[in-house]
Amino acid sequence: MAPDSNIASESGLALFRPSLRATLLLIPPALAALGIALFLRYGIIQNTPLGLGCEGGGESLTCTIRWGTILMFTWDVFGWVAVALALVQLWRPNIVAFGLGVVFAALGLVLYNTRLSALAVALLVLSLARAAPKAR
Repeated sequence: MAPDSNIASESGLALFRPSLRATLLLIPPALAALGIALFLRYGIIQNTPLGLGCEGGGESLTCTIRWGTILMFTWDVFGWVAVALALVQLWRPNIVAFGLGVVFAALGLVLYNTRLSALAVALLVLSLARAAPKAR
C-alpha cells in the first residue's frame, strides 16, 4: 500500500476537496472578511469616543454602520447565516457554499457570534469528508 493512499481512494470514492485554484480564490475573501470584522470590532464598535459620540446623537455613516453591525450580531445574523451555509455545504458540497460559509464564520467568530460560527466551522470541516458531487 502506498503511503499517500487513503481509504477514500481505495474505495473509489472521491471526497470533496477544493482544488488549488479554488483554494487560492477562497483565501482573499476569507482574509478580507477577517480584516473587516476586526476593523468593525476594534475600530468602530469598541472605540469608546466614537461610541459615546454615536450614542449622544451622532448621525454619520460610521454611526449607522456601527448601529447596523451591533443589530446584526445581537440577532446572531452572522452565526445563523454561517450555519445555514455550512448545512448547505454538508448537504450538497460546492465551492460557493464553502467559501461563503468560511466568510460568514470568520465574521461571526470575531463579531460576538462565536457559538454558532464555531458550529459552522465544525460543519464545514465535516463537509470535507463528504463525497464530491461527481462521485454521486
